Amino acid sequence: MALTDFKGRLIADIGISMGDEGKGRLIYEVIDELKNKTKRADIAAIVMKVNGGANSGHTAGGVKLNLLPAGVIEKDVETLAIGAGVVADPRKFLWEGVPLEQKGYKIFDRLLIDERTLLSDVGHRLLDLAWENYRVEVLKEEPRGSTGRGITPSYMDEVGQFQIWYCDFLGTKEAFAAKMRPRLERACDTIKYVCKTSPEKWGEFFDILTNAELRANAQTIEEGVFPKEEFDFHKFNGKSPFELNFDCIIDTYWQAGQKLAKNIGDVRMACLGAISQGRYIVGEFGQSYWLDKRHGFPPNVTASHTSSPEFFQSAGLPVQPLHILGCCKAYDTKVGTHVFLTQMNDAHPLAVKLKKLEFGTSTGRQRMVGWFDAVEKGDALRYAGYDDIVINKLDALSYEGDWREGGELLVCTSYKDADGKIYKGVPRSDLIRKNLKPVYAQLPCWKEDISKIRSFDKLPAEAKRYAAFCLKSILDVAGRDFGLMKTPNLRYIGVGPMQSQIIRDIPSTEDLLKLA
Repeated sequence: MALTDFKGRLIADIGISMGDEGKGRLIYEVIDELKNKTKRADIAAIVMKVNGGANSGHTAGGVKLNLLPAGVIEKDVETLAIGAGVVADPRKFLWEGVPLEQKGYKIFDRLLIDERTLLSDVGHRLLDLAWENYRVEVLKEEPRGSTGRGITPSYMDEVGQFQIWYCDFLGTKEAFAAKMRPRLERACDTIKYVCKTSPEKWGEFFDILTNAELRANAQTIEEGVFPKEEFDFHKFNGKSPFELNFDCIIDTYWQAGQKLAKNIGDVRMACLGAISQGRYIVGEFGQSYWLDKRHGFPPNVTASHTSSPEFFQSAGLPVQPLHILGCCKAYDTKVGTHVFLTQMNDAHPLAVKLKKLEFGTSTGRQRMVGWFDAVEKGDALRYAGYDDIVINKLDALSYEGDWREGGELLVCTSYKDADGKIYKGVPRSDLIRKNLKPVYAQLPCWKEDISKIRSFDKLPAEAKRYAAFCLKSILDVAGRDFGLMKTPNLRYIGVGPMQSQIIRDIPSTEDLLKLA
């Protein structure tokens, strides 16, 4: 069976595609498995958000989250940790946490924000919009597809040594203002002189930010948790274009930080304490391997590190055994302007069905959908290393209607160029990659609704083979010689979005390969 023991006290939940793999729902499954094996309710001491910020939306147990880790839904988790690799707007913690508290979830008694978590502010959000506008209007390139949450500009301040940390909220307001004011001044100058933003666009940015938060927090406003004015960014605008109301911004962020002061501390010590007690730490990563700024393809990458080494950097821990779950879907999705070699024809009946399911958690943007790309995932396995593979949303592939292709499902097993050269990996040059074509294997589909199935043996034969073939194709791309790493198992198969909709009794990799 695939439910082998976790090899250490640290468990990483990582995406192996282009994001949106359903990583959030895995937190419950991992913790539930730990509880069942150890008979200890509090065995998972910490769920930690490792990287990124409020741009990485996820859903856990029907709860939509952006900044908080999915451990929110697990009442026995002692600490909801925000690691040092995260950038966070303090107001976002309040906007997300206060409504959840009113719904009965314990947030602020469990929240621990590392002292070295990076502060993201309204200046970063304006810079995000300005750089996107610069890319389109000045460089005449396609838009990057940014969420507008200010993530990349926040990390740019870290690289430039202009960072403001959450521990700055534990000092004086005067010291905080002395850091914040020049940072905001620099943002204004950059937007005006470097990004060459027009005065009209400057005004539009405040409309964009306000409308985005009004949409995101519509239910909160309707329920009276926060007034509508709370999400109005126009109050931060200055009297003239490219001016900001510095005093208003500093006051607003300082007040938000003071509300969180009791939640700011040393995540390193909490992690060491959990390990010494024989308890587990689950790291929840944002985005995915192919969105890592070193491994992916700019400009469609995030500014954070999205693969396993960041666990140790963000938690402040020495390198030690780390059990890594690589998460993907039974098909592929992408947003923005990514090269999407396996993208489905929008008219295909399966594409029509899947696009009804696929909208971004953070932005609500329609995702593009495509066939399962084993080359991307095999390369991620080869270079990043995963102990287990998870395939979500297998249920979405059930046959419905009249497929012109005869009902086959396609799996991309390699690429080829115009000369017929075969690529069993992802070229590091986008100039090569974007001119390749996928090589597909065809597999039969199934008609049964599998969302209520909880045992691998009860899956239709075609669904079993599809899952097995996807795993085989990943392993074939990666190569079977993994050096120090063991061949991964297929640990879970998701057959729906809720916690109960999971298959765990999956045969070993050796047995699965016989089905493929």
